[in-house]
Amino acid sequence: MHTLVSAQSSFFLMVDIQERLLPAISNGEAVVRSATKLLTAARELSVPLVVTEQYPKGIGPTVPQLAELIPAGTPNLTKTSFSCCGAAGFDAVVTALGRNTAVIFGIETHICVLATAMDLVGRGVKVVLAADACGSREGTNHELALAAARSFGALVVPAETVIYQMMGEAGTPHFKALLPILK
Repeated sequence: MHTLVSAQSSFFLMVDIQERLLPAISNGEAVVRSATKLLTAARELSVPLVVTEQYPKGIGPTVPQLAELIPAGTPNLTKTSFSCCGAAGFDAVVTALGRNTAVIFGIETHICVLATAMDLVGRGVKVVLAADACGSREGTNHELALAAARSFGALVVPAETVIYQMMGEAGTPHFKALLPILK
């Protein structure tokens, strides 16, 4: 059973939020706002980040407003598989992190995000989907994928829930640093 999401045992996985795909995503601007909060929190709370890009030659790179928030040295894996688990080097990167919980966000919810979540759960990794930082071209597909993720054991919550659980309490230096993005 899931316990609180911990900054010490989790890593963030940002899936395919790319230039040519984002404009087609339902509520794409809201997805970017929530992803921005997660990337800011990852930096403040020292949560490792892994980024993937689906066939960037065709779909373009990660959107600039998110790319500028990615720390230098962050693994950025190019893939053609829908599940991130099929990307060359993915297993080695995740193993090296030594974390047992993946907080996944990105696009599209019903394709790459869901396939990755299912593969990771199958490998014994706890999966948290930051639902408002995920998106699909069709809102119905997004909702169906979130329901499917819940059905196989993923915790599906808003990005702010992830951040607040990782902070644990108010009044700390982390809380004070992150409060402006949470207002």
